[in-house]
Amino acid sequence: MEKLRCVPMRERVGKILKGTNGIVGTSMGCFALSVWKLGLQPVTITSVVFLVGIYLVFHASENGYNNVELQKRKSTLKDVRKLFASRVVAIDGESQKRIQSLEAKCISLDKKNAVLIKKEAEWKKEEAEWKKREALLQRELHQLKEKTIYLEHLLDVKPRTLGHPPSMGGYCVPSLGSEFNGQGPFILQKELGVDGARLFDIDASSKIILMTRRLQGLGGVHVLTKISLVAPYTRQDISLPTGSKAVRDLHICPSDGSLSLFASLGKKLSVLSTKINNFILAYDLPAPAWSCSWDLNGSHQIYAGLQNGSLVVFDMRQTARPLEFVNGLTSNPVHTIYSLHNSTLPSGVTAVLSASSAGIFQWNFVGSEERRPVVLETGNQGACISLAYCPSSDDIIASFRPRIDNSNKMAYSQHLLTPAIGQGVQGSHVHLKRFGSNCYQKLAVTCANVNDVRLPRSAVMNIESHGCLFASGDELTGELVLQELPSFTVIQHLKLRKQPIYDVKYVHDVDGGLLGCLCDDILQLYGNHALK
Repeated sequence: MEKLRCVPMRERVGKILKGTNGIVGTSMGCFALSVWKLGLQPVTITSVVFLVGIYLVFHASENGYNNVELQKRKSTLKDVRKLFASRVVAIDGESQKRIQSLEAKCISLDKKNAVLIKKEAEWKKEEAEWKKREALLQRELHQLKEKTIYLEHLLDVKPRTLGHPPSMGGYCVPSLGSEFNGQGPFILQKELGVDGARLFDIDASSKIILMTRRLQGLGGVHVLTKISLVAPYTRQDISLPTGSKAVRDLHICPSDGSLSLFASLGKKLSVLSTKINNFILAYDLPAPAWSCSWDLNGSHQIYAGLQNGSLVVFDMRQTARPLEFVNGLTSNPVHTIYSLHNSTLPSGVTAVLSASSAGIFQWNFVGSEERRPVVLETGNQGACISLAYCPSSDDIIASFRPRIDNSNKMAYSQHLLTPAIGQGVQGSHVHLKRFGSNCYQKLAVTCANVNDVRLPRSAVMNIESHGCLFASGDELTGELVLQELPSFTVIQHLKLRKQPIYDVKYVHDVDGGLLGCLCDDILQLYGNHALK
């Protein structure tokens, strides 16, 4: 048998390239040129061109081209053997060394950068700790200064008794020039600056004050502020429930000082817990609330007087609906409401006093079928603008001013909703005494200088050494006047630094009594004992 002659692959590929009229060679050349222009290395070009050559060889031999002796055999792709030449790599020694050096430097810089980032984070953490410590030390320093001033005040008895007020609240209070008609029972104890304050109440047991304020700026946001009466007189702002608007009345619960009641023009009656500084109840009302009161006989019932003249009673154990709802005799806003002691009332009956410009009324609730109020007779004094009540003595003082004609009724209503200043006019105070469940006696009437626009605030105080006293503002003299009841004899004039008077409150505790008067951005506290 004739020995077959092996044809080298180079020769076979060459024959293929010659048999294709240069098409394959041209394609491979163009492909190699393109790869070269891309900047690839010669080794890569050799490998790629060789593989592409294999592919083109296979397609060029689709008629089974092979050795002459094996023409009847058709070739396949697996019959093509790939033969690679040894790779030729040109190495630049200097460049290689430079590349290795740069790579080493990059690694070193990365390590240094990581260390610096870690140190920077530690420095920032230490800086934050130092700032926090600095703030703490500043606060402690401020508290020590306040405490020092407070202790100096307690030791400075002689200047205080001579009518020279001490330094309080972290700043020196200038002499107010308080003038006493004889030996008055009250002396100035504290003076606090409170921007935008309008109402307040005092909890004597926990030594705190709650205030309603309107913050300055666009929109005039209304907030509550809790102030401690113990040095360093810390303050906390508390946000009102959404949509509450301006607060018209507030009272701390007499049986539980941790609860406070708020009536607002946003048709809300809200209960605040001063322990957590958050509202625990918020009732929706059919009309804006002008006044509110706790029930003196228990801490569960609360009352609200509305702008449309109606009264609403809620039981805090039932939040679904009001316990009672009564329409007033008139549509005048109920500007004041007080709960009455039920010691003289039938069993199961609770009663409240309400006041509007139409007059003063007693309403009985729960267990009583009678819904017609008792109208307190005060005579033809004009429009009732204020009502003060002392539960321990059942003394009542109603303040009046001349009525306005019907043509100005709308303007009057608008004035009540805005903090207008107004001016002094001749009015009157009427002293009433409660006897039994529904009986009242008019004891005395006196003239008074009252405001022709605003609704003033006043207080009746039952002081052991001086009997019952009445505290009210005089619009002409700008003083807080203390009068003895029932004669209305003036026993003390307290000069105020600013006008007008927004609120007056009195609280009694085991150490004596504390009288507060809120003027324009200033709360002055008077006591008949040295505050501790």
